[in-house]
Amino acid sequence: MSKKPKPRSWFYRNGLSVIFMSLFVFTLMAQALTGWKEHNGTLKDEGASELSVSTYLRSGHFISATFENFESEFLQMALYVLLTIRLRQIGSAESKKLDEVEEVDREPIASPTAPWPVRRGGLALAIYRNSLSIAFAILFFISWWLHFYGSWQENNIEAAVKGKQDLTMLEYLAEPNFWFETFQNWQSEFLSVASIVILTIFLRQKGSPESKPVDAMDMETGK
Repeated sequence: MSKKPKPRSWFYRNGLSVIFMSLFVFTLMAQALTGWKEHNGTLKDEGASELSVSTYLRSGHFISATFENFESEFLQMALYVLLTIRLRQIGSAESKKLDEVEEVDREPIASPTAPWPVRRGGLALAIYRNSLSIAFAILFFISWWLHFYGSWQENNIEAAVKGKQDLTMLEYLAEPNFWFETFQNWQSEFLSVASIVILTIFLRQKGSPESKPVDAMDMETGK
């Protein structure tokens, strides 16, 4: 007779999301506090009035810095989800197997336990079967826009302090500063994905779902 599964606590079942969301909130608060102090130091040096915390959280400086990072993360995940559908890397734990049809490739079955879009079919299913990449793409474009808006606002505030002319959104879109901010984040995300794809060919971490089994051959592809 098989043993009953041991009951697991709520934290055990949700620990990964709880820890990462807690780290996110903590670091966002730390970023806001240190960014506020740093920005006020710059304003003071320029002879401008300092900002309250609440005003700073609505400022271009905070909005740009925050969504500049969000944007690159969501771009990374959107591309990773889409490119791993078709592309392979021999030996990588992050790749699908070279010649086998995997569970994620099978057509959805409208069983009683399936999510409601699968049971409904039609347009709901068409959207749901691509909903992860759609969500990341939407989050990327929202973050890109807010990064651009915040960077534009911050640029014009700096220009006003220095007695220079404001730029329109279209004019600022052609400025190298915004694209420098953008590409320096994008390239780091592409490097991080390339690193885990390549390093999991040769390196292992026992117990991690992002690694192959410790005794797996280097050229064994997939988890």
